Amino acid sequence: MTFLPPLPRVPLAHLPTPVEPLVRLSDQLGLTLLVKRDDQTGLAFGGNKTRKLELLVAQAQAEGATRLLTTGAVQSNHCRQTAAAAARLGLACTLVLAGGPEPASGNLLLDRLLGAEVVWTTRERRNADLRTAFEAAQAAGERPFLIPYGGSSPTGAAAYAYALEELLAQGVRPDFIVLASSSGGTQAGLVAGARLLGYTGRILGISVDEPAAVLRQRVADLASEVCTLLGTPQPITADEVWVEDTYAAPGYGVLTAHEAEAIHTFAHLEGLLLDPVYTGRAAGGLLDLARRGVFPPGSTVLFWHTGGTPGLFATRYREGLLDLPSSSL
Repeated sequence: MTFLPPLPRVPLAHLPTPVEPLVRLSDQLGLTLLVKRDDQTGLAFGGNKTRKLELLVAQAQAEGATRLLTTGAVQSNHCRQTAAAAARLGLACTLVLAGGPEPASGNLLLDRLLGAEVVWTTRERRNADLRTAFEAAQAAGERPFLIPYGGSSPTGAAAYAYALEELLAQGVRPDFIVLASSSGGTQAGLVAGARLLGYTGRILGISVDEPAAVLRQRVADLASEVCTLLGTPQPITADEVWVEDTYAAPGYGVLTAHEAEAIHTFAHLEGLLLDPVYTGRAAGGLLDLARRGVFPPGSTVLFWHTGGTPGLFATRYREGLLDLPSSSL
């Protein structure tokens, strides 16, 4: 097996994360369904961003950073894990959160417990306000390090090239990998890893909020940059990236029966908890595509669980999660 060249990293995650069979769902769908448990990476309830932060924080430390700054939605899993990484390493942390203020629950409660400074903004202004916070920290004599939305820089995305290497080392080569995709970094890392490691299975990103054309291009560009960062330039085009945006229409963070049904199904049949924003939407897409025959009978399909469990405890989702009729299971 080809091995990827290492990048500097700060150990934050419990790796490798396990791969588990989903036996009851497999029987129901006529597939071999597996799950890669990146909800078990360990840092403040874990999730996929912990892998990215191992590389990003190493870069921050190399630059002598004293404060981490990033942005996301009110219930951002990325922001929660960034705050935890900062606390672990003795760094200050500023989170520029779009959509608030609101009562502290779910990830927002954890942000507060982890000691992060929260700056409220709108989705339209989040990047501008992140830059303002960065400049204010500089003016105060700090050495701030800016982490983009979702940790989706070439360095952050490279973590998922290594994650694919980890999966293959576990002896797992599924026909399909299915995951939630939004900022695109996780899918881009997997796509880059597939190119560099010779993995030929198909990687499907279920868009959480973006049109497929936009997300395909973003993933292709990032994947190409990851290949270059890892020393083997490989042009990857949008035509090579598989994104399904059928389930994105309600918008980011809007809980519908689609997500609620998937959350209930995975919980009732497998004891596996999903979140309302990312894995719930992606798992709902997986179930729908499987029922429509997109995956050939007997295929091995791996669902990459990217975490987000604290979102289940956000006040805004309580009624939607409890109101699902039992007949939909």
